[in-house]
Amino acid sequence: MRRAAFAVAAGAMAVSLAACGSAAESGDKSDPGDSAKKGDNIKVGLLLPENQTARYEKFDKPLIEKKVKELTNNKGEVVYNNAKQDASLQNQQVETMITNKVDVLIIDAVDAKAIAGSVKKAKDAGIPIVAFDRLAEGPIDAYTSFDNVTVGKTQGEALLKALGDKAKDGKIVMMNGSSTDPNAALFKEGAHAVLDGKVNVGREYDTKEWKPENANSNMEGAISAIGKDKIVGVYSANDGMAGGIITALKAAGIDDIPVTGQDAELAGVQRIVTGEQYMSVYKPYPQEANVAAEMAVLLAQGKSLDSSPRTRSTALPPRASPPCSSRSSR
Repeated sequence: MRRAAFAVAAGAMAVSLAACGSAAESGDKSDPGDSAKKGDNIKVGLLLPENQTARYEKFDKPLIEKKVKELTNNKGEVVYNNAKQDASLQNQQVETMITNKVDVLIIDAVDAKAIAGSVKKAKDAGIPIVAFDRLAEGPIDAYTSFDNVTVGKTQGEALLKALGDKAKDGKIVMMNGSSTDPNAALFKEGAHAVLDGKVNVGREYDTKEWKPENANSNMEGAISAIGKDKIVGVYSANDGMAGGIITALKAAGIDDIPVTGQDAELAGVQRIVTGEQYMSVYKPYPQEANVAAEMAVLLAQGKSLDSSPRTRSTALPPRASPPCSSRSSR
């Protein structure tokens, strides 16, 4: 079996951090004059979508909490809830935040469409909204994320490189993210932009809730439909699903094909080191979290987002990391 390339770490990022002061497609721009100017004693509501992906509670939550404290002289409070992939629960959590009279909401939506009504309720209650990582529908005030199409392209390019001359010898399986996550569609768009016409896609799935167990089940179905000897690679949109995919591949006796990933989770990095997973895309979460916190504090204090250069567009140029090995035989 050949060792997989190590394509994870800061150098592997190919993302653009975009922070916009308004999102015309999602609603009206808030007027900072609509709410009274506030000092540092603010309450920031933070709603994250799930806790299976390590980034949310290990990185995003503490990073945002730290930045809010820093920006408010330790007087600001972050009120946190996690929806655990339940869109209905997240809507209830917005209602609770409204009842608790938070000064601003940072929302990473489970379902971009399902959250729209709750976003409007919060807006009607005078609470500005920062859409974090995923663009939520409804009258949001600001949005921060990465260039997710570029993330998908990076994954696709890595898979093509790994396949080499085998790119058209067999078929690949594409394991995209949840259909309710707008970022998943962007990752898929980027991957297809690179892969279309250069590989044969045997099966493609939009994986419910991004769950590894659903990716595992989908992969088992793909192996059964295509045949284990005809699958030459797997596009996996993130590391969590890659784990479920690799479990299915191992169970079928397939252990020498490239599998992509994203998020640079510890388990994914460990699989890369052992050669089970080919690559991952690391995205600099501190920059994204810090910009979200900065926008939230400005909005909570009734200030204009234009008052801070950090809340304007910031580009992180694409770079490719060197492999940890040359895919030589072990």
